[in-house]
Amino acid sequence: MILRRAPLLSLLLILGAPLAGARVRLGEPLPAHPWVSAGREVVVVYTHDCGDLGDLWTALLGSGLPVRAVNAEGTATPAPGGLKAWQGEDATRFSRALRVGTYPAVLLVQDGRVLNAWEGTFAGRLE
Repeated sequence: MILRRAPLLSLLLILGAPLAGARVRLGEPLPAHPWVSAGREVVVVYTHDCGDLGDLWTALLGSGLPVRAVNAEGTATPAPGGLKAWQGEDATRFSRALRVGTYPAVLLVQDGRVLNAWEGTFAGRLE
């Protein structure tokens, strides 16, 4: 398998149906967070119960967009690739303010607002 950079459209197609079960509202601003927002970025909200997210992380890190990791719900779980996960009560409040229904949740953010949202099990591959 050869992994390569994923154009934004390919990344969104691989993630699957954008609004399947998502409760995150498109167009809403992100709740308060500790990072300086980029123009366009990906925010991954996950928990320790998500299982192996290796393929998801690989696809997202290969997208060419800044990736923010938010480890919600209290049990510390590291993020890969040198990403520093935001953890603790504030990270959980962030997740709940977004109304994340299923972990992991992947948010495509443009200028601080949710442009697209996907929640659930990642089954895509970049080849």
